[in-house]
Amino acid sequence: MASENLWAGRFRESLAEIAHRFSSSIALDGRLYREDIAGSIAHVRMLGATGVLAVDEATRIATALEEIRGEIERGELELDARHEDVHMAIEGRLIEKLGPGGGALHTARSRNDQVALDERLYLRSALDGLADAITELQRVLLKCAEEHAGTLMPGYTHTQRAQPVLLAHHLLAYASMFDRDRERLLDCRRRTNRSPLGAAALAGTSFAIDRMMVAGELGFDGIVENSMDAVSDRDYIIEAVAACSITMMHLSRIAEDLVLWSTPEFGFVTIGDAFTTGSSIMPQKKNPDMAELVRGRTGRVYGSLISLLTMMKGLPLAYNRDMQEDKGPMFEAIDTTRDALAIMAPMLASSTFHGTRMASQADAGFSLATEVADYLVRRGLPFREAHHITGRVVAHCVERGCALNDLDPVAFRTFSPLFEEDIAEYLRPATSIALKGSAGSTAPAEVQRQLAHWRGVLGARA
Repeated sequence: MASENLWAGRFRESLAEIAHRFSSSIALDGRLYREDIAGSIAHVRMLGATGVLAVDEATRIATALEEIRGEIERGELELDARHEDVHMAIEGRLIEKLGPGGGALHTARSRNDQVALDERLYLRSALDGLADAITELQRVLLKCAEEHAGTLMPGYTHTQRAQPVLLAHHLLAYASMFDRDRERLLDCRRRTNRSPLGAAALAGTSFAIDRMMVAGELGFDGIVENSMDAVSDRDYIIEAVAACSITMMHLSRIAEDLVLWSTPEFGFVTIGDAFTTGSSIMPQKKNPDMAELVRGRTGRVYGSLISLLTMMKGLPLAYNRDMQEDKGPMFEAIDTTRDALAIMAPMLASSTFHGTRMASQADAGFSLATEVADYLVRRGLPFREAHHITGRVVAHCVERGCALNDLDPVAFRTFSPLFEEDIAEYLRPATSIALKGSAGSTAPAEVQRQLAHWRGVLGARA
């Protein structure tokens, strides 16, 4: 095996086959071949421009690298377990094509800064893709909210009916959550978009290279200034996976809403057939499996985050081979988040919300009790006393198996003389919602303002 390793000159024995299999990362980092070749082309052009290599030599290497990219994409060059990693596979093929001169590509760099570059290039593109996918989901949420701008439903705390809200208000809450997720991903992209190339193994290089030239050619905003930092940290991956974890948490929550609301007990939504499955034994079943899988796969992304944090927590500076294990969690988190976003948008768009059923439950479970307390406060009673009186009213109704709006004004006055004939008006969900005049509330005017806001935000991203 030693003859196949480009670093084997110092060794007298070949690497054991089991050690080669154990240490090979090609099965994972082979995905980075485009980034690896792009980085190598920028690097070798810089070597030519700075005189480290002759211009014609640098041009020959860059042309051969373009050819290798084509060979991989056409399936003519297989990146498999024979190779230690994607870097050695590509460099090995380069030497096959150009002879020993192909090895000049690795002048003034190390696999340590090379892999950090590949990961940053990959993440930069991946984060852009996730941000775009969030925007698409937000557009679906906005469309559903516009269609249900006047649909009443019960709002919940502790999974207990709390106060009436508009369905649009509920959906736009997720639009806001996902917007912060998008901001986190793009903020992470900003910190990721720094080139580590030129740090070499850890100490920099004695060759007169131009790090900023490479950074500029690859579209980076600048360089990672400290060479040890450039090769020894993976905080850019950890931050990206942490942002994915928060996004998945929000996806899991909306998935849970769909799962609960699609039960006969709720009856608030029917998910489209294309995003549900049946039972192998119970013909009547229509299971919200895609929503459940989004909820379940959230754990994968959390696991990726813990894996990365655990891998890095005890490593001394600078590079350590432990860091080879960063790519599995990185790909797992990005792939899972991308897939979850990709399925949530059409699944939500396929769903039918049952407004009549929702509205029928909007005033159930004493969800208008707070309005009764507020009614007393408007008539001069301190809130805590009003809260206590309303609690007694609710207890009275529970004991008698009736609802608040089953009581007439005379019955209400047995609890406080402040109740007047107009109390009945405050026991309607539409009134409760209309009274919520605070900014960002569920009041129709506020919901319309929020809808207009999201139209502007999402329209600007078109």
